[in-house]
Amino acid sequence: MGKVIAIANQKGGVGKTTTAINLAASLAVLEKKVLIIDADPQANTTSGLNFSPDNDEHRTLYEVMIGQIGIEDALIQTEMAGLHMIPSHIDLVAAEVEMLNMPERESVLKRALAPIRHNYDFIIIDCSPSLGLITVNTLTAADSVIIPVQPEFFALEGLGKLLQTIRLVQGGVNPSLQIEGFLITMFDGRTRVHTQVVAELRDHFKDMVFKTIIQRNIRLSEAPSHGKPIILYDIMSNGSSNYMNLAKEVLENNGQTI
Repeated sequence: MGKVIAIANQKGGVGKTTTAINLAASLAVLEKKVLIIDADPQANTTSGLNFSPDNDEHRTLYEVMIGQIGIEDALIQTEMAGLHMIPSHIDLVAAEVEMLNMPERESVLKRALAPIRHNYDFIIIDCSPSLGLITVNTLTAADSVIIPVQPEFFALEGLGKLLQTIRLVQGGVNPSLQIEGFLITMFDGRTRVHTQVVAELRDHFKDMVFKTIIQRNIRLSEAPSHGKPIILYDIMSNGSSNYMNLAKEVLENNGQTI
């Protein structure tokens, strides 16, 4: 049974999509069977893996969520062996309205995933930067959540709403949901405020903060424009090393061998 990990933060620009793509790719390199789901209507994960959100040949998460197709019909093989994807489309915005009258609408994605979970070691979901019905669906379907955090003081202030939503999901439709960890992204060790915020995060959240830190890296920001995860774009970069270390840490935390 594959572990489902949601990558969530309602604040944009914290490295959420970058983390989803590169964690999934790194796990695949470590010979794990991985599915990445783009649950963001902006479809940045889709384009970041070199697929056009407007390609009519591909079915998307939208059709899955409104019940037009089974999830197997939306699967795409990516450039990497062992890494499949379910793409997104701007139409996913409309799904929230169309799902309002569905029974148990918070659990649509969880039910859709059930037939294929056993095919994967990990299912990584890139959440929308909002706390709407689609994000609630991802949290209901997930076993755990990785929360990317940019080391800025305003980023810390925004964590409260997300943690409140996670607690609501835990108290209702998914009591087993756990926080996999807080991931520090876009870190610049030359910046005093970054060092201070990291210290505060570790002091407050203790072992819930990943040991791995994602450093600010130009090659990492270039990779999506080429439709590649960083490990295929520049395997020697700090970004590639950082995300490989994160993948190993996730495996170790879940008792899996590398």
